[in-house]
Amino acid sequence: MATYKKRGAKKSLTKPDLSVQETDSATAEVFETLDTSASKAEDFVAKYQNIILTVIVVVTIGILGSLGYQSYVVEPASKEAVSELNQAQYYFNLAVNSQETDSLYARSIRGGEGKYGFDDIIENYGGTPAADLASYSAGMAYFNMNDFNTAIDYLKDFSSDDILLSALAKGAIGDSYAQLGDTDQALNYYEKAIDASQNNYTSPKYLFKAALLSSTLAKNSKALSYFKLIKSDFPNSEEAAQVDIQIGRLENIK
Repeated sequence: MATYKKRGAKKSLTKPDLSVQETDSATAEVFETLDTSASKAEDFVAKYQNIILTVIVVVTIGILGSLGYQSYVVEPASKEAVSELNQAQYYFNLAVNSQETDSLYARSIRGGEGKYGFDDIIENYGGTPAADLASYSAGMAYFNMNDFNTAIDYLKDFSSDDILLSALAKGAIGDSYAQLGDTDQALNYYEKAIDASQNNYTSPKYLFKAALLSSTLAKNSKALSYFKLIKSDFPNSEEAAQVDIQIGRLENIK
């Protein structure tokens, strides 16, 4: 279970910095491709996060239920935390489908209508599955508000045995570094996302992003190996339809 850092007074929120560092034209083109792919991850998370939350909490409570202390202390706290998380998640989901996204994402973080936000859940229910997921959701909220440095801080605090969420969190950190122009760290976290889980959804997505960045960084052998992995191991993925032209380009580079 993750150990969370205190982030100041309850219900406080630093206004997101909407500025994004400019990059040269070649790198910017790569980042535009990464942006398009990242939005699909956000849509996936918005659609399935409540289901993932329920599964994690139910499994965790079932395990802890056999111990007396946990039954009387941890389990009630977990259930209460989930109840609080539902409202914060409601604002997050509204933001995904709204034009007034920043205000709704901010409310999901700091709370509203007498309910806790993600920050309050992290502070008051540390050690529960809900606090873990609140850290992840807050990170994604800051990412969607273009406050990439803060998104990185929250997502690095996130820890979960759920391999899909773990991969998505590392991939979102990679996307954040990419937006900040730190290509080396972006590549590092895309590779961590690849290692976190082998599945038909996140694996080809982050292999493709890692390949594009590797190519931008003149690491052509690495880029070629990633593109070929997509073609061989994930031939039915959306990314596989785009790799042949990339493989041909890289194989013709002398």
